[in-house]
Amino acid sequence: MMRRTTPIFVSAGLVGALALTGCGQAGQGDATTEDGRTQLTMWTHSAGNPAELEVYERIISDFNDSQDDYEVVQESFPQGAYNDAIVAAAASGDLPCLLDLDGPIMPNWAWAGYLQPLGLPTELTDSLLPTAVGVWDGEIYSAGYWDAALSIFARESVLTENGIRIPTMDEPWTQDEFGEVLATLQDAGYETPLDIGAEDTGEWWPYAYSPFVQSFGGDLIDRDSMLSADGVLNGPEAVAWGEWFAGLFADGYAGNGGTVGNQEFVDDEVALSYTGVWNAPAALESVGDDLLILPPPDLGTGPKIGGGSWQWAISSECNDPEGARAYLEFSFQDEYITEFADKQFVIPATEGAAQASQYFGDDGELRPFVEFSQEYAVLRPETPAYAVISTTFETAAKDIMNGADVQETLDRAVSEIDANIASNDGYGF
Repeated sequence: MMRRTTPIFVSAGLVGALALTGCGQAGQGDATTEDGRTQLTMWTHSAGNPAELEVYERIISDFNDSQDDYEVVQESFPQGAYNDAIVAAAASGDLPCLLDLDGPIMPNWAWAGYLQPLGLPTELTDSLLPTAVGVWDGEIYSAGYWDAALSIFARESVLTENGIRIPTMDEPWTQDEFGEVLATLQDAGYETPLDIGAEDTGEWWPYAYSPFVQSFGGDLIDRDSMLSADGVLNGPEAVAWGEWFAGLFADGYAGNGGTVGNQEFVDDEVALSYTGVWNAPAALESVGDDLLILPPPDLGTGPKIGGGSWQWAISSECNDPEGARAYLEFSFQDEYITEFADKQFVIPATEGAAQASQYFGDDGELRPFVEFSQEYAVLRPETPAYAVISTTFETAAKDIMNGADVQETLDRAVSEIDANIASNDGYGF
């Protein structure tokens, strides 16, 4: 019997989500169709995303047509209600066989007993980007078709006109050089030269900004023990990050009053934009061959970006995990992964799919994102405590942005994280 522990993702919207969970049991692997197939229900967060749903519909149709044992039935939820729907379904015993999840959530749901080990062939999971594979307690619980990556967008003409060196992966901008670049661009007439995305909220903050902490040499938690953030989120390296981060705003190099997305860069209101692969198509359309997709700066220990996105898992309530695994193994064909990549503008999880892609092959316009993901990506900590780490870091980073004392703010964040871990008996570590 798998342990069922109360998770830390329950929100005020849980009651409303209960209405979304009525169809789970019929597809847990113990129901059959009229032609004798075992029915497997699959939940996604993709309602309202027709491009993504189109690929899923093709995979499901192909799988159902390829064999006579199983029928996969998809149910799609709005992303804003999805996590609450999963929590509600787990509480009532109505989880589907197959469900997608955001990578950082997986350890909490595995610890809570929602999931079972994925059990896919090693040769399959070994072929994926490391950030597309979710591991908890030494076992793989989730895997995804794609990942996302961040970079700095710039116009080549703007850098050249201002005598600014174009950074490469072999020679990214250093911390000092990056500061000089921002000062030069501000002097050139860009009142706020960098769009860093600070007007966004939620998971964007740890996804986008904790890699800067890691580039300084700090981290969100001691990954050797996963039991404390002390010394890594409030040590000298993290404090140096905080002072640098606060300085971006104090010096007017970055602000938090823009719009979510990349429009300020498209409109040439900012010279640099720290943003993701999902904003690259619009930038290419507006900027064309002048667009540069640049690595983030090396702030001390090399450039870092966040890794880990939506992945697939099998619930602990699935009564036919063999069927669920058969579907997942079928779905990880390169042709489907390529289709996801080219319709969603996300990084294919296999190199074969990347090479077949219109955008991510060796000569593709978005190839730099593949290389950044391979070289720079750092998973957010694989611990059930991550939800608390995420919100605590967001609060601390926003306070620092607004001028709070860096050391005191980070010490307070560490205390909150450590208290949560202690109250949950270390989450099994």
